[in-house]
Amino acid sequence: MISKAAAPKRPEQVFFDDPAIDRLMGIVMSLASEHYVLRDRVQALEEQLTNARLIDAAALAKAPSPEQEAQYRAAADDFARTLLEPLLGQQQSLGAAGRFSLRRSRT
Repeated sequence: MISKAAAPKRPEQVFFDDPAIDRLMGIVMSLASEHYVLRDRVQALEEQLTNARLIDAAALAKAPSPEQEAQYRAAADDFARTLLEPLLGQQQSLGAAGRFSLRRSRT
């Protein structure tokens, strides 16, 4: 039996010119796999709860009220804004500027 330490290292698979894109695609695929697992588990839970008559499947499938829809939309917008903020290319760790900062404010 060959131990892991003695096994020869294989070169990393490369699909794109930029290795960062390969790593990013690995992250995306990992998240997609986790998403599918969560989706499958939620469906199994819904089926068990419905079969045990703890929830009403029709009520669960019903469209949300306008108030609920507004709450869900606001939460989704906030999530998307936070998630996509790094794409703006602006540093978030610049720190505070002002009277007690070593960094001068941009005015």
